[in-house]
Amino acid sequence: MKHLFISDVHLGAFKPHVNEEIEDDLCRLIDHCKEEKIHIHILGDLFDYWMEYPNSQPSVGKKALSILSSYNRVEPITYITGNHDNWTFGYFKELGFNVEEDFRNLTIEGKNFFLHHGDGMSEKRFELPRPFFHRVLRNRFFIKLYQFIFPPKLGLRIMKWFSDFNRKRSFEDPDPLNRWAEGMLMNHPVDVVICGHDHIPRMETFSFGTYINLGTFFKHRTVALYTNSQCKLVTWDGTAKAFKPFIDDKTAKE
Repeated sequence: MKHLFISDVHLGAFKPHVNEEIEDDLCRLIDHCKEEKIHIHILGDLFDYWMEYPNSQPSVGKKALSILSSYNRVEPITYITGNHDNWTFGYFKELGFNVEEDFRNLTIEGKNFFLHHGDGMSEKRFELPRPFFHRVLRNRFFIKLYQFIFPPKLGLRIMKWFSDFNRKRSFEDPDPLNRWAEGMLMNHPVDVVICGHDHIPRMETFSFGTYINLGTFFKHRTVALYTNSQCKLVTWDGTAKAFKPFIDDKTAKE
């Protein structure tokens, strides 16, 4: 079976016409995956910002969620939440997603894949701790207190402002995740590491494994595609409804 890995779509982060273009391209990609029987794995930050309240969900990305939900009825999509969409308390599961808040191990044709967003994990053995503030944001007590103080509209507006600020911060240095991924491949029974988060698409091949950073869908339209026993970083052309080879010019940044 073919597999597709995508992250950092950040639906809702931009002006309406830009959001519409991103969402339309995403929907074309989902339809293509459904037609070609390609299994989808979302590795975080599909939205910007997703925060559920009891009986209240953000209104962003309704078209994409509808198509993704339809896909889930055929094959549940793996959804690893990132640092912009981790406040989910059941809605994604209701839509049929296979939700993971940390990381996911996946075996494809005998190859071991390690999937995560890239902002850190809770398990110390993987030596990529989440920043302190991100741990606070995921803390259940903090969430309950925040939602007790701020009603949904105001609470979402505040977190959206914070999300915009956080997303616009420079992620220009790929070295931290590069070093971590190389160590992960050397010290754990992993053949391929895939993540996103720092917004720089790239693929590094070592004698002991492969590291792929998905970059951003919102800007680069990059995804990883596993087919014919190979995993490659490619670019989605929504107009042509086709994948094109990714050309790494070493300057791709947010």
